[in-house]
Amino acid sequence: MLKIDTHAHILPARWPNLAEKYGDERFPVMVDADGRHRIYKDGKFFREVWANAFDAEHRIADYAKFGVQAQAISTVPVLFSYWAKPNQALELHRFLNDHTAQICRDHPRHYAGIGTVPLQSPTLAIQEMERCIEQLGLQGVQIGSHVDEWNLDAPELFPFFEAAADLGAAILVHPWDMMGKESMPKYWLPWLVGMPAEQSRAACCLIFGGVLERLPKLRVAFAHGGGSFPYTIGRIEHGFRMRPDLVATDNARNPREYLDRVYFDSCVHDDRALRYLLDVAGAHRVMLGTDYPFPLGEQEPGAGIAALGLAPTQEKSLYHGTALEWLGLPASRFH
Repeated sequence: MLKIDTHAHILPARWPNLAEKYGDERFPVMVDADGRHRIYKDGKFFREVWANAFDAEHRIADYAKFGVQAQAISTVPVLFSYWAKPNQALELHRFLNDHTAQICRDHPRHYAGIGTVPLQSPTLAIQEMERCIEQLGLQGVQIGSHVDEWNLDAPELFPFFEAAADLGAAILVHPWDMMGKESMPKYWLPWLVGMPAEQSRAACCLIFGGVLERLPKLRVAFAHGGGSFPYTIGRIEHGFRMRPDLVATDNARNPREYLDRVYFDSCVHDDRALRYLLDVAGAHRVMLGTDYPFPLGEQEPGAGIAALGLAPTQEKSLYHGTALEWLGLPASRFH
């Protein structure tokens, strides 16, 4: 059965050293020393990556071991750089998008592309998204769970979402710059606690802010199983009913109804959590996603889905049917 991993990150082996060019150490830099690839940010070591982060053919062989035939690839959120001057960020985003597009051209049966845009300037973001879709042939763009001081309901961002709906671009929302990181630096808590909360923040803002209501054709997916959003929908709905004066100020529709309007990946690390996600959202809204190739990702791609013993029609949806709908692609693309 065709299996498409919709949450798979990729990096170039190198990219422009904007920290040096613009005298700003906040820009991530890749350093290749003695064959070891290390990312530095703010002048400090951030992460070491290996061939599976940037070698397209190595990745194909790697994920084939688990019966996965294709990935929808997107950049690593540390490169979003929403804090940067828009023209400087655009330089980085364009480089990353050109790299992603080239991989997809070189390996069309194995990769679909999700681009990246400088959302701190919605105007430039729209222009780069148009280039991604209309010139580079990518399927959509990945965005952060917030944009510096803007949540995703910010009026400044609505034209971007409107343009995405008009273009038919798939949107992947990924947590970044996790809330509370200054007050919980130990135990990897920004990733364990802040990351799920970021996704709920993003989903609630798109729902309560009326973005999804005003743009019914917008195809939005939430990485990491939607974070804590699906699992706290009861509390969210209860708040909506009990305090509409606080919650329903911009959208009077019940937030639970949007579970059938958005997409989620399957990267939840718990069989019971995945089964619950299928119960509340439906198999037609959930798709294989692993956070490949990082430690917090699913280490055996597709194992979580396989463990549930689902009916063939449900497995088909999770392994590729939902992904193809979200990406706007025919199955023949990967054959």
